[in-house]
Amino acid sequence: MSTTDGFVVVDKAGAMTSHDVVSVGRRVLGTRKVGHAGTLDPMATGILILGFGHGTRLLQYITDGDKSYRATISLGAATVTDDVEGEVISRASASDLLKVTDEEIKKVLSEMRGVISQRPSSVSAVKVDGKRAHERVRAGEVFELASREVTISQLDVTQIRRSEKAIEIDIEVTCSAGTFIRAIARDLGNVLNVGGHLTVLRRTRVASFGEDVATPFEDFKSGQFKSLGLVEVARRIFQVREIDLVESQELSFGRKISASPSAQIYAAISESNELIALLENREDGAKPIAVFAPAN
Repeated sequence: MSTTDGFVVVDKAGAMTSHDVVSVGRRVLGTRKVGHAGTLDPMATGILILGFGHGTRLLQYITDGDKSYRATISLGAATVTDDVEGEVISRASASDLLKVTDEEIKKVLSEMRGVISQRPSSVSAVKVDGKRAHERVRAGEVFELASREVTISQLDVTQIRRSEKAIEIDIEVTCSAGTFIRAIARDLGNVLNVGGHLTVLRRTRVASFGEDVATPFEDFKSGQFKSLGLVEVARRIFQVREIDLVESQELSFGRKISASPSAQIYAAISESNELIALLENREDGAKPIAVFAPAN
């Protein structure tokens, strides 16, 4: 495996899609084989992990990891997109906002912690009958997506600010894949009967990848970045099984080796520190479900 396989952790700027970053990545990295782990809305900034070459084959496992965010909710208006970029569909009066106390805000948000049922925003990348929900909304359809189970392990209020027209709440969130921060804003506004939407969203971590290893988008665009290798990333996201030369050769041909008491899916790394395969334990042995080392 060569330096054409790996990852770059990009600090995405606002006013661009995740696909825009991938398009820049294809030029900067010199390959069409570039993907990303976890879509960020255009208004959002922060951690977007790009995989290139064989790195694209590990992206699904990174996407499945939990994520952390810093966000700002604005109470006092609901929008069609549940964020600041959408058309306002309802607005609360100043007197209604005055009735909402800090204690009520914190109580409602605290009840969203744990395993909950959450309805995604209709303007999202969730597919409905093979078509993205946001595409259906923009085509004029009106519908609600089905709720799904998500886990919110952290939801802390860091500051509350008030004005005549809005209450702004800064929050920090850690949650499972598939959680919508916009939905937290919408649901808070609905429970308090004043409407709510998201005005700021920054992703600070995806799985074990945080701001400390991120490259600002403009630096990435100009070719100034540090990439992460397959082995380094595999060691971050999987349990690891160190294997010998014979096992490496067996796996490179797609053959099973003896099972391991490790996790259900784990990384097989050779004595020369190469990622050979991802393994899945089966009754008759450890089966390679993705092979990275060529057969010799």
